[in-house]
Amino acid sequence: MSDYLFSPALTSPLYLWLTILIAGLITYGIRLSFIWLFGKFELPDWLKGALRYVPPAVLTAIIFPELLIQNDQIALTLANDRLLAGLAAIFVAWRTRNAVLTILTGMGVLWLLQWIG
Repeated sequence: MSDYLFSPALTSPLYLWLTILIAGLITYGIRLSFIWLFGKFELPDWLKGALRYVPPAVLTAIIFPELLIQNDQIALTLANDRLLAGLAAIFVAWRTRNAVLTILTGMGVLWLLQWIG
């Protein structure tokens, strides 16, 4: 089975580009179907209210493990550069509500802490 997966035909540039193209079309189709579906009828207010919490929940699930886990352990110390940079970014986001400034602050603090340490 592993010989099949690494055959020259499956590792060719054409096969790679076709795979990327097909995956992109499938992803686009899935997203377009939801836009089309939700354009056909009005969502109930309770569902609209619940959907407002989806982006923060997804971002939290992606970002917090990166901030809190180092070497497969939870690192709630001042030696955790990512946590300190994340806290600085959270503060800037809270005070300014500016996404670009939040990203620049978080990355700047992280780079500064890594340069110092």
